[in-house]
Amino acid sequence: MPVTITIEDSLPGRRRDEPVFFAVPGHYPEPLRLATGEAGERILLQRVEAMSGANETGFVAILDIDGSLTLTLGEAAPAEAADDGIRRLPTTESDGFVRLDTGVFDLELCAGKAEGLGSSKWGIRHFRRTDDGFELLPSGNNAIGGFYGPFFTPENGLINPPEHTRVMIETVECGPLYHHYRMHGAIPDGLLDELKGKEFRIDWKFFHRSPFFERRYQVDDFQTVINGRSVTNKITVGDEFEGGPGKLVFDRFAAKGGTRYRAGDPYAGLLVDMVRETVADSGHAGPKFEEFRAELADIEAAHWDLYWRLFCAWEKVLGEDEIRARLARVRAAAHVAADRDRPWILTEEPVDVSAVPHETIFPGPASKTVEFDRASGRAMIWWTSEPSGAFQIVQRRQSGWVNWGSNGENECPELPVGVTIRTAYGPFAANWTDIADRLETQVMAKVAATA
Repeated sequence: MPVTITIEDSLPGRRRDEPVFFAVPGHYPEPLRLATGEAGERILLQRVEAMSGANETGFVAILDIDGSLTLTLGEAAPAEAADDGIRRLPTTESDGFVRLDTGVFDLELCAGKAEGLGSSKWGIRHFRRTDDGFELLPSGNNAIGGFYGPFFTPENGLINPPEHTRVMIETVECGPLYHHYRMHGAIPDGLLDELKGKEFRIDWKFFHRSPFFERRYQVDDFQTVINGRSVTNKITVGDEFEGGPGKLVFDRFAAKGGTRYRAGDPYAGLLVDMVRETVADSGHAGPKFEEFRAELADIEAAHWDLYWRLFCAWEKVLGEDEIRARLARVRAAAHVAADRDRPWILTEEPVDVSAVPHETIFPGPASKTVEFDRASGRAMIWWTSEPSGAFQIVQRRQSGWVNWGSNGENECPELPVGVTIRTAYGPFAANWTDIADRLETQVMAKVAATA
């Protein structure tokens, strides 16, 4: 019995290379099938195991859609039909799990090395578009997709899950059109009892020829207090990019509907002040502390990671009691400084983040945001299925480090656990809000068997 699939888009305009998922009645065990479009063209379908059972079979197709489209399910596809799909490439990092050429992106997904360094983070550690070859993470010392708060906070002794954890990566789906990977990890214990023994899972989804990827974070239930606020099942997700000293890969930030923000990061300055004090007068003795003291002798030239690593419970440079006492002083001062002489600014224009104090802004709630480069038009666009309550955006020209983080002041996490994040990247600066709307609004598929 023929099966027809009608695809409808509620948004105006043409979509190109859009992933569309649907389930049809019946059992189709082959990994690939063909469908026929309205003009007689042959369209490849990939079986989706997670959507398939005894009575129905899930498929994904990558489609060009202009309003609506009808497909008719056909026969099993020959093996050579997969030749033009997602390709696996040799990995470049020692902990690289998979490197993919999706037809749009060349990216490397890493499992982490738990060495406490930027180069040991799990997540995407290399990322570029294949059409221009411009690499957003050339050094491999930063990553897209880490999550931090409430674990990476002064209250918890700054435990950094991406740097302090190795993950096990499970391949859920792997075909020419669609790859799905699931990370499993355990977060090292910090100072707060209520955050100990927590595990997490992250689903990553990549699609052939599509200019976006998707992820979802699940963390064991928790409730704690960060920055004086109750935090229940909210996390900080952080995406990092690097252009090298004096070069920014993105030099503007905007939120759809306007950006409401405060400029500057008093907490960062207070943490640096405490680093100076600790190096000068801490009574702690030990080879690791002396190693850090030597590396921080020229504090202005020291890498930023050294500042928080000095107070990290995982590093064990200082005793836990000293970490608690010193970071409590930083927190108390940061609570005051965050609200002192820092007015809220509301603007319809993209924000030049590198021109404000500390090259950092803290925007308010949003579900559609962008960082872009004015000269090239390159844009990274984020849509979250629930708004994040706040963001931390850094565009630090001196080092070339750029960050998109779902946290507010003083590392307070603001993104609900379990939301879907879709992230698009390409020459989209001029029409980024249209792209964000399409990330939010999926096309609908209706399936019917005809006699």
